[in-house]
Amino acid sequence: MTSPERPARGRPRGFDREAALEAALAEFWRHGYEATSVAALTKAMGINPPSLYASFGDKRRLFTEAVERYAETHGDYGARALAQPTARGTVETMLRLAAERYADAGHPPGCLVIDGATNTTEASHEVKEQLRGYRERTKHAIAEKIEVDVRAGILPSGTDAAALAMFYAAVLQGMSTQARDGASRSDLERTVEVALTAWPA
Repeated sequence: MTSPERPARGRPRGFDREAALEAALAEFWRHGYEATSVAALTKAMGINPPSLYASFGDKRRLFTEAVERYAETHGDYGARALAQPTARGTVETMLRLAAERYADAGHPPGCLVIDGATNTTEASHEVKEQLRGYRERTKHAIAEKIEVDVRAGILPSGTDAAALAMFYAAVLQGMSTQARDGASRSDLERTVEVALTAWPA
């Protein structure tokens, strides 16, 4: 009588991959890329290291997948805002949705794309650049919307689109930091109201 065949060493056991990815996303969001260890990830995900490597590749690739998931779910406010017909609508929608999302008690505070790689060593340079790329694309998209409205006469001809886009990007980044420091949604919404007064008349 032969013994039953055993699974190959390191083969991932059955687990909910989507739930594991959400758990990894929360860990990266809460602690940042570099401060999140593989041991912390596997504990949060409910899997062992061989399963993580077999299913997600490695910590770096897992982070990329987590950021993509974030952009599609918790961080989709940027894409939703950019779908607005005017630059003013885009900026206001982005700020108001950010105030709601950043202070939502159902997940870590702030924004993963803003805070996920604030303190990294040279070894994590690619991660820092990846997140910077997300932020830069959003900022440039806002600037392009502003330029369109300037050409259409909706905004004054002397409006500095790049500077205005950078200003509101800075407001978003500051709101994320404030949320991580404990600011409530109402606190952030008041910040939005003040920030909108800077919009060109």
